[in-house]
Amino acid sequence: EPGVGKTAVAEGIAAYIAGSDAPDSMAGKRLVALDLPALLAGTKYRGDFEERVKAVLKDVKKAGDVILFIDEMHTMIGAGSAEGAIDAANILKPALGRGEVQIIGATTPEEYRRHIEKDAALERRFQPVKVAEPSRSDSLKMLGAVRQGLEKHHGVKISDAALTAAVDLSARYINDRFLPDKAIDLADEAAAHIRVSGGGLVTAEDIAAVVSLWTGIPVANLSADETKRLRNMESILHRRVIGQNEAVTAVSRAIRRGRVGLSDPDRPIGSFLFLGPTGVGKTELCRALAEVVFGESEAMIRLDMSEYMEKHAVSKLIGSPPGYVGYEDGGQLTERVRRKPWSVVLFDEIEKAHEDVWGILLQIMDDGRLTDSAGRVVSFRNTIIVMTSNVGAKSISDGRPRMGFTPDGGDEAQLMRARINEELRRTFKPEFLNRIDETIVFRRLSRAEIRSIAERMLLTVAERFKALGMTLSVPDQVVDFLAERGYDEKYGARPLRRAIRSMIEDKAAELMLTDSLGRGDTVQARIDGNELILTKHGV
Repeated sequence: EPGVGKTAVAEGIAAYIAGSDAPDSMAGKRLVALDLPALLAGTKYRGDFEERVKAVLKDVKKAGDVILFIDEMHTMIGAGSAEGAIDAANILKPALGRGEVQIIGATTPEEYRRHIEKDAALERRFQPVKVAEPSRSDSLKMLGAVRQGLEKHHGVKISDAALTAAVDLSARYINDRFLPDKAIDLADEAAAHIRVSGGGLVTAEDIAAVVSLWTGIPVANLSADETKRLRNMESILHRRVIGQNEAVTAVSRAIRRGRVGLSDPDRPIGSFLFLGPTGVGKTELCRALAEVVFGESEAMIRLDMSEYMEKHAVSKLIGSPPGYVGYEDGGQLTERVRRKPWSVVLFDEIEKAHEDVWGILLQIMDDGRLTDSAGRVVSFRNTIIVMTSNVGAKSISDGRPRMGFTPDGGDEAQLMRARINEELRRTFKPEFLNRIDETIVFRRLSRAEIRSIAERMLLTVAERFKALGMTLSVPDQVVDFLAERGYDEKYGARPLRRAIRSMIEDKAAELMLTDSLGRGDTVQARIDGNELILTKHGV
């Protein structure tokens, strides 16, 4: 793969030959790099390129001690070809077959399959040798070997801790590149930043800052110990999600299990199925998860599964096949995850998707990766997979006596869970349900919880007023009024949001447009009869 050190291996072979430990069969040999672009440069007429390649082969044969090294060897295929002419690969075939020339080539597996493997006559003349990605310890040694060169180039010193951080953080957070290349690039860019800022020593914190620039994850989340944050995860999530204690606890347990390394590292951090009626906090918990785990609530990729009801909708997720419209655009899922691999991926109303889409999710939850239409492997190991569904919503919202989680975990909760599980088995295949880490039921919200949500929403509105230079004053009786108007057992907290928008925000906007309100004013909300009124304080 690119960046694992193929060219460095060839340079190592050259150093080995030049050393005293080389065997007799290698002693005296010279490893010479062949520059194909230089051979092509200036070849205006038919036969010019062939003449140059033959002259090279003649010199190699005459010297008898030369091993040619061709970097990006797949570029030989078609190099110099024109109408009535042959390319470099076909010129080299006879000499390779007779053993007149020895060649070491370097290319990626993808380019090998695309160009060299198709030419059976050329392929059989080479012995493929796979250069694997080095381990963490080997990568650290490689980084130590290039440290002096980086320090000399940038005029700074690089600490041992910085080298260790470059290997560890690149292995953990950068999934679309390979060691040691990505670790070396991290150290190189960090050294460049320190040089520009006038510093003299590259530390682990500087490496973390570069990773933050590359991935969008806040530096504090990389450098700080996550133990305290994970231990207090429930309280942090409860600041955003009200009234869903069981759901928050279940999610927190699964996330902690994944982050401490007890879960399978080749699977997503967590895979959840959220069940419950609308407006009870399923999407809000996803945003809160993104903020707690990844540092920002915007680290969420949302896909509405009602748009993937047809069989051909799979191509929208991973990209159209070659030759079809939209092939170059990539998939709506794979492209977004490839560009933001640290995120919460929300599949909204999963039961509406076609069964073939469920098959894609099986692969994601089981293997933690997905191959797009262009053959690129997209890693889902650093994502949290959340699927929401209305399956079982009727069992949660309806029922006499009222169904839901009870504080003592009584028979009502067990009966509701049994009904939901039965409905899930009728809707989804067993292999799909078995790959989900946690199936979490969100219960309907009580009046007291709606009032708590109203207080949170009004605090957010007050912050927006503050940004405009005004103060919003909302007494308790107004909060009670809004909570009562916004309470709907069927639709959860959504009517409350609409009530606050129409009774507070819309009325404040009208006052501001009539110049009744301005910077420095205090807006007082009060109840007059059966109506909420906004006035400027003191009027």
